[in-house]
Amino acid sequence: MAPHLNIVPSMFVLLLLFISASKVQSDVFDVVAKFGAKADGKTDLSKPFLDAWKEACASVTPSTVVIPKGTYLLSKVNLEGPCKAPIEINVQGTIQAPADPSAFKDPNWVRFYSVENFKMFGGGIFDGQGSIDYEKNTCENREFRSKLPVNIRFDFVTNALIQDITSKDSKLFHINVFACKNITLERLKIKAPDESPNTDGIHMGKSEGVNIIASDIKTGDDCISIGDGTKNMVIKEITCGPGHGISIGSLGKFQNEEPVEGIKISNCTITNTSNGARIKTWPGEHGGAVSEIHFEDITMNNVPSPILIDQQYCPWNKCKKNEESKVKLSNISFKNIRGTSALPEAIKFICSGSSPCQNVELADIDIKHNGAEPATSQCLNVKPITSGKLNPIPCSGPVPKTPSASA
Repeated sequence: MAPHLNIVPSMFVLLLLFISASKVQSDVFDVVAKFGAKADGKTDLSKPFLDAWKEACASVTPSTVVIPKGTYLLSKVNLEGPCKAPIEINVQGTIQAPADPSAFKDPNWVRFYSVENFKMFGGGIFDGQGSIDYEKNTCENREFRSKLPVNIRFDFVTNALIQDITSKDSKLFHINVFACKNITLERLKIKAPDESPNTDGIHMGKSEGVNIIASDIKTGDDCISIGDGTKNMVIKEITCGPGHGISIGSLGKFQNEEPVEGIKISNCTITNTSNGARIKTWPGEHGGAVSEIHFEDITMNNVPSPILIDQQYCPWNKCKKNEESKVKLSNISFKNIRGTSALPEAIKFICSGSSPCQNVELADIDIKHNGAEPATSQCLNVKPITSGKLNPIPCSGPVPKTPSASA
């Protein structure tokens, strides 16, 4: 029904970029050897890191900032471009944030801004030390939450490759990608307890050509969440769980949200998460559009809501329950999705009454309920296009009368 998405070129561009850059001798800026950083877990890395970055960024030849093995305390750092040549950061050590949340006055810890032709790699760890924050980070405590930092921010970054990096125990989101173009995140490890709130693994918005590949995400919120303005994106070979699954949205909460289009999620395994492959929009509120979203070749293990379109998304029951979502959904497919559901309702399509979902496709679905009851499928304001083997039978179950309260 939908044309095949052609979203491969950005990965080849990045590969060629870094192969060509590697042929040129890189200037090396070691934060310990040259800038006096101390891997003692208590001396602030901020100044050595920033000084090394500034010198490397000013270099007219490719450069590498090296953070050797060891444990470093980092209060915060803002690494800005544009740089004069391709730049890399080789993170080998463990970088720890202050454990006390009062050390932060804004939601930034490690931030990359306006950088082009950038690579970060090395097997290092960014440890947000967020465990003491999790009990206080509630919906009611908005002022506290507004100052919690994201572990790593990429803002207005173009042509970037992030490989073999771990994000651990973030106070808020682990990684945030905003207004970026042609950025690949590969072989990442993201870890936080399943009870850690608002710790989305990777969140993005207003970005194009983002690729998330071969990564392991265990966290307390969405493994990957896709905000407005995201276009031409590939997510593949992800293991997700615990967490809230892989989500488009939430959308429709704010005015002037940009369309989400051209997203392909494939070859993923989702285990013990609250949701699996999900699209979520708020009832009432504001308009928007979501199109060309394709979930394919996904294994679900003990997931309460393996396949979910939720246009009555209403966490904490704080929404306009009696209004329909104004976000238009079209050209969405779920193909070759298999595994087990923790609840009987394996497939839920709860679409908007004012803008029913258009061209939703189900093909080759085999999801079994772990319990005694057979798996069922719910449909509201949608007539899915079906093909292949389908278990459960599409639209075979009753539709809930009240909005979802899923997180």
